[in-house]
Amino acid sequence: MPRLGSGIPLVAREKEMRALRQALERARAGTAGAVLVAGEAGVGKSRLLAELSELARADGVRVLTGRCLDVGQTGLPYLPFVEAIGQLPAEALAEVRTRPALARLLPGSVDEDPAAEPPRVRVDEDMGQLQLFEAVRRLLADLADEECVLLALEDLHWADASTRYLLSFLVSRLRTHRVLVVATYRSDDVHRTHPLRPLLAELVRLPAVERLELRPFGPAETLEFVRALADDALPAEVEREIARRCEGIPFFAEELIAACAECGLPTALADVLLARTERLSPLTQRVVRLASVAGRMVCHHRLRALAGLGDAELDEALREAVTHHVLVLGDSGEDYRFRHSLLREAVYADLLPGERARWHAAYAGLLAGEEGVRGVAAELAHHSMESHDLPTALAASVRAADEAARGCAPAEALRHLERALKLWGAVPDPAEVAGADEVTLLRRAAYFAGVSGEPERALALVRSAIAMTDERSEPELAADLRRRYAQELLGSPEPRLADAVEMIERAWELVGDRPASPSRAWVLAVRARVLCSRYHDDDGAARPVAEAAVLDARASGTTGAEMDALITLAVLDQCRGDIDAACDRLVVARTRAAETGAWSVELRAWFNLAANRYEQGRVAEAAGILEQAVRRVESIGMAWSNYGLELRRLLVVARYALGDWDASAAAAELEPGSVPGTVDARVAASALDVRVARGEFEAAAESLRVLRPMAPGDLHVASSTGACGVEMALWCDRPKEAARRAVEALRQVDALEENAAAGLRLAALGVTAYAELARRARQRRDCAGERAAVAAGEEMMARLRGLTTDLRPRIGRLGPEGQAWVARAEADFGRLHGADRPEAWQRAVELFGEYNGYLQAVARWRWADASLAAGDRERAVEQLRLAVDVADELGAAPLADAVRALARRARISLAAPGAEVVEPRQILDPLTPRERSVLGLVALGRTNRQIGDELYISEKTVSVHLSRVMAKLGATSRTEAVALAYDRDLLASASAS
Repeated sequence: MPRLGSGIPLVAREKEMRALRQALERARAGTAGAVLVAGEAGVGKSRLLAELSELARADGVRVLTGRCLDVGQTGLPYLPFVEAIGQLPAEALAEVRTRPALARLLPGSVDEDPAAEPPRVRVDEDMGQLQLFEAVRRLLADLADEECVLLALEDLHWADASTRYLLSFLVSRLRTHRVLVVATYRSDDVHRTHPLRPLLAELVRLPAVERLELRPFGPAETLEFVRALADDALPAEVEREIARRCEGIPFFAEELIAACAECGLPTALADVLLARTERLSPLTQRVVRLASVAGRMVCHHRLRALAGLGDAELDEALREAVTHHVLVLGDSGEDYRFRHSLLREAVYADLLPGERARWHAAYAGLLAGEEGVRGVAAELAHHSMESHDLPTALAASVRAADEAARGCAPAEALRHLERALKLWGAVPDPAEVAGADEVTLLRRAAYFAGVSGEPERALALVRSAIAMTDERSEPELAADLRRRYAQELLGSPEPRLADAVEMIERAWELVGDRPASPSRAWVLAVRARVLCSRYHDDDGAARPVAEAAVLDARASGTTGAEMDALITLAVLDQCRGDIDAACDRLVVARTRAAETGAWSVELRAWFNLAANRYEQGRVAEAAGILEQAVRRVESIGMAWSNYGLELRRLLVVARYALGDWDASAAAAELEPGSVPGTVDARVAASALDVRVARGEFEAAAESLRVLRPMAPGDLHVASSTGACGVEMALWCDRPKEAARRAVEALRQVDALEENAAAGLRLAALGVTAYAELARRARQRRDCAGERAAVAAGEEMMARLRGLTTDLRPRIGRLGPEGQAWVARAEADFGRLHGADRPEAWQRAVELFGEYNGYLQAVARWRWADASLAAGDRERAVEQLRLAVDVADELGAAPLADAVRALARRARISLAAPGAEVVEPRQILDPLTPRERSVLGLVALGRTNRQIGDELYISEKTVSVHLSRVMAKLGATSRTEAVALAYDRDLLASASAS
């Protein structure tokens, strides 16, 4: 036989191998990464990955390999990870078996109990898949602690949905571990609607992910490859013809050479692929055709059962297929796979329709005797569909959905149930065949759609179930469906409260006069949450409903509903100011929910308890609770759930307020957009406060660029990005931009929630921006500009005062944070009118001191400025020294620069009396050295031509520099730019240097 490409040195792939080896070296040094290898079928992706794996093993790297199969061939979720974990040594596999979440992935395991009842749908958030994801991440991290790990995944274009979700989860979170993920996929198969396409778009945005395009060989490289394969066995003109015909695809070159060695060059692609099999004996060809029906991989015992051959005959046929490189012996030694998927596809396509259906039926008959082995139900459903045995396909699809649910693969469970629902009308007595009625399947499918990240699909399925349910004969079922619909609406990215109210009220009408039951308890619990969200109990509507839910839940033994209602009562207690009662309820709910495994309810309790303390201004206590909560969510594998991320977001905010900025930044270490959903974006947005306060403006600007598109859909992202954008513009001396951003952000916040507390900070910063614009207009004697700024500032202040009247605080009153921002706005309102009042800033300093030392230092700086204007120099010295101490300790460069600039202008020493005077550090300077030189000459009265002559640059270049200077300083003229530069000591610092 002619040689295969794997039997010769790698040709013309030096650049690609170098990139892969560099990625592997980075992983070995502790920087995890991922490489997506794309290329058309047959271009050599598998060979490249095999070469990398061999080199990695030689360097002491642990290599784990997994392959995806065509989704039509098997329903086994996480297949490449199952295969990869199965390659661990026996002692490591024994350790894996001790981890319940991971044990589900062990290859060869038997389903828990195929005869058992299908798993009941949980009424709270599904956590199993997330726990499985976290368990896999921890396994890889533990392995990487011992040695570098290369996870090689082949044929990602065939990956099931659960595999895609798990890959996304891992790649975005294995940042500091010695792990490299390399995945291959067919670029020509990934069309616009292919399910892999969104994942690829998400992954390539991550800094740790590279995309490597494996292109066909060029003409010279192709000829080199062909000559190496032919090994001088073919004439030169035939080699050139093969090189021309294969179009740079190595696999086609191999097949053309093999065909040419036997019977000359074939003409069509199908002929090229089938030429290798046609050289086999008739018996072997029959075995190969039978294997193609199974898929790319087939077990030996199934071939033996279906081929109708004796062991010796079958072994001889398989030996011939392996010798001719049609089949390859699998790693386990118990199965065979086609050497290339294109070869299997060609053989399968060549089957006659009747032949194909008979062999699918034969496989289905064989699989029916293997019930209970994981993956068999999904395979049985596939083969039954292809052999047109629709009743068997329906029953097997339902069993496959049960199995996928037990394996924490909701996306696959949904796919199997949707196939069953499509078959429903084509099968006689479908409910008897499926073992469940259509409404039950719709209900379960809706649940799996919801936890798979398809809320709209979940709502559509629930609507279908509602339409099929007879409210008179099955009121509890009809009510429970409506309760589920309302719950989906509440949890959707853009909650539709009015629709939720309508749906839950109808659900209550159906069960309101019935005895206590789990369905009735959950309807009451969700109804209480809906009413609480709508009215904040202003009319007392939510409290009696929540109390009734507690009673019903206790009577029916529904602990999850009881604790959920108890948390709602705690929220209502907070709204009326009964903080201690709220905390007592939350502690009880947290403990009981943890005891019963109601994880989402437990995390809701943790979050509300921490938020309660934070909003009271007890920030240190809140941070302690949050640290416990984060440890808890990590211990149960829920760190990446919605509430897990919300707890982390609040921890980021609390640590920032306490001045523990390094810990705050560490808690916020998430890649924006790395995980589907918006909660991770909230965490990243919360990290902006530290970046802006430290003066890390380039990093902050990049984060804002990524996060701003998400702002219109989320209140937290809109308020955080808006406020930080305003603050950054203010520190960069761009008050006009700051004012514009404040107005835009408030507009977004108002669109998301009327009278949101998040608007307080934005409105206060807006007043600051207009006060600065008014001050500058007064300096320029621009009366019209001053009037415009004052009018806009008064409008912004009126908006803030309206918010303080209309908003509904969580703890029943405006907390220290809100009070401090209002006090700052009132102080800036005086600046707006040219009457900077020290006593107003003193009030802001006192209030910010209750919860945020950095913002207190900012207020001290303003208090010092107002004190100097009022002639109180002693007070100004005191406040400046206190402010600069905090700024230096925190590393708040913009504030420290502003304090030192004010001290220089007032000729104040910031050193403590008797202390050694330390040379101040360089102030934050937005200008380049060339821009400072140009501006300095403008200050001396030079024209553009004179400046150009002096600096040996053109007059046009001088004009460009001046335009950039004015943009950076927010100036509208050369004169204003000079004045602003002197005001910030930029020209003084330039001359001093």
